[in-house]
Amino acid sequence: MAKEKTVFVCSACGYETPRWMGKCPGCNAWNTLEEQAPQAAQQAAPVKANKQRPGTGASAMRLSEIPEETSARATTGIGELDRVLGGGVVEGSLMLVGGDPGIGKSTLLLETAGNVARLTAFATERNTVLYISGEESVRQIKMRARRLGVTSDNLLILSENAMDAAERRWEEIAPDYMIIDSIQTMYRPDMASAPGSVSQVRECASLLMRMAKTTGCAVFLVGHVTKEGAIAGPRVLEHMVDVVLYFEGDRQHEYRILRAVKNRFGSVNELGLFEMRESGMVPVENPSELLLSTRARNVPGSCVHCAIEGSRPMLVDVQALALQTAYGTPRRTTNGFDAGRLALLLAVLEKRAGVSLFNQDVYVNVAGGLELSEPAADLPLCAAVASSVRDACVPGDWAVIGEVGLAGEIRAVSQAERRLAECARLGFTTAVIPRENA
Repeated sequence: MAKEKTVFVCSACGYETPRWMGKCPGCNAWNTLEEQAPQAAQQAAPVKANKQRPGTGASAMRLSEIPEETSARATTGIGELDRVLGGGVVEGSLMLVGGDPGIGKSTLLLETAGNVARLTAFATERNTVLYISGEESVRQIKMRARRLGVTSDNLLILSENAMDAAERRWEEIAPDYMIIDSIQTMYRPDMASAPGSVSQVRECASLLMRMAKTTGCAVFLVGHVTKEGAIAGPRVLEHMVDVVLYFEGDRQHEYRILRAVKNRFGSVNELGLFEMRESGMVPVENPSELLLSTRARNVPGSCVHCAIEGSRPMLVDVQALALQTAYGTPRRTTNGFDAGRLALLLAVLEKRAGVSLFNQDVYVNVAGGLELSEPAADLPLCAAVASSVRDACVPGDWAVIGEVGLAGEIRAVSQAERRLAECARLGFTTAVIPRENA
């Protein structure tokens, strides 16, 4: 009997090769080739079944003949989630939610399912929601629903991980919303590979995408993440869906950040803030007050900055600590700020402002776990570092906004009016801004 041959499949891009290689030729990633058994040959069957559905057979249309999209977005009942989605859920959209284990993905989506099951959005009657779980039993989901206070007769729970069975239930129920928890546990029985493999994830997501587009059902997919924080499975999964959301935060803390990294229907700069409680995810409507509630006043190395996250102004506390180094090369440690940008600003401070940092260890932190990537955060960082070096406090009622150039100039920033309005709303009396924004 001939020995059965195996293939090596890249877990990042799906590239197949008959022999193992350290570097994938398809995506140039290292150590991503995994050994898998090939698909079983269908020798007994005279005709090989087609795994792909036939095309739609639609004819090409002129751009002017295509009707305008007039359907409004449907709310999820959770304001922070609607904000990140761009205003609500679009009919027939495919959305992927990723995050670390235990971060609260299933909790958020079960709350969303309970909310939309009580609303009328895509249909004249109340929405029907189908929650399919491949990881938990219906009793486990019932326990979580009782804790979250989710009660609705229009919310149907199904514990299933075979896509053909899930497809039959989908056709029988014809739901308005569907949640798959998680896409890595689903599999197609006509494929020999194991659940979670590259081919299974790709084919299951492709089937869900076609059904969502043809039926108008909005589908939420829960995705596991790798050690590096990326969605597990092939990268083509993120290209197939319409929206990719990442749930971030430390499981030891109560606050969670929902961030959009891809959105075909809205901005990718929006973020939502949630507080994890016993009763579920509670949206934080006023993050500025939350982030500044525990701020230490009249302490060197602290400076308040007004950042713009999407369409939302948000006050954050930029902290810096400088102390004389005990090493030959001073340390530069950042949390929430780009390390390369920090090195650039420290060089400008030393060259243009006369702040000696060649023998100082500098530690920078953005309170609240936020990531500041906009140039407007340059000036508050410089102010915090200079405050710590010279042991002088930035006044507690000051807010600092501005971009710093290599020549030491302060450049104008965008949306200055909205930033100043948010500062005034929270009682800040003085704002240090670029001259062009005055």
